Amino acid sequence: MNRFTEKVAVITGGGSGIGAATARRFLDEGASVVISGRRKERLEHVAQSTPQDRVLVFPADVSVREECDALIAAAVDRFGRIDTLVNAAGMNLVGSVEETSDEDWHTCVGADLSSVFYTTRASLPHLRATKGSIVNVGSVSSLGGGWSHAGYNAVKAAVANLTRSVACDVGKDGVRANVVCPGLTITEMVDEIMADEALLDKAWERIPLRRAAQADEVASAIAFLASDEAAIITGIALPVDGGQTCTDGGPEWGK
Repeated sequence: MNRFTEKVAVITGGGSGIGAATARRFLDEGASVVISGRRKERLEHVAQSTPQDRVLVFPADVSVREECDALIAAAVDRFGRIDTLVNAAGMNLVGSVEETSDEDWHTCVGADLSSVFYTTRASLPHLRATKGSIVNVGSVSSLGGGWSHAGYNAVKAAVANLTRSVACDVGKDGVRANVVCPGLTITEMVDEIMADEALLDKAWERIPLRRAAQADEVASAIAFLASDEAAIITGIALPVDGGQTCTDGGPEWGK
């Protein structure tokens, strides 16, 4: 498919995991892509086998407002427009409320929530001009609470409601905003989990498809929501989770 020919996408968190898979997907479908993240070498690794006339590597810490403004300005300076913003940057934070320090809380809020706010605000004038779209990467934690991730769950829930609010505010301008909510996805962030067979056995009890997602599968959902095929879809939180959030939380009765 070439759904994004002559389109421009800005992707944060593009150096690894879902962000890197999404950058490659947009490039494969014809887009020009600005790949951002904190580690230049990782961004360059993602970009090295792609068409160099259609890619811009821009290192930035998107928890800092000034760096978000610079990122969006660089995208417009290089490619003249922005059609899609994908906020894939983020971090995990393990711990209950009592176990979470002030420093860790503020770091998580900055990386996972403030980054979305700052990049969205900076990009909206350009997205209005193209009637573009925003796709934020939330989590199944955007949709419900859970154990030992109080700060992360709170911040990801806020990402989902921020996305809905943006969809309400800018829909009249032809701009759409959606959030994908991945469940367990194979990235560097979950290497320890994927090596723990006992923990995975517990996970599969809650995931009907009995497997983790691949980053490319989440990227497919992101690309769909950004494309014209989803032109009537805005303000949704789309689970990409193997069915984890479709259950009632009970065991598999009758086994």
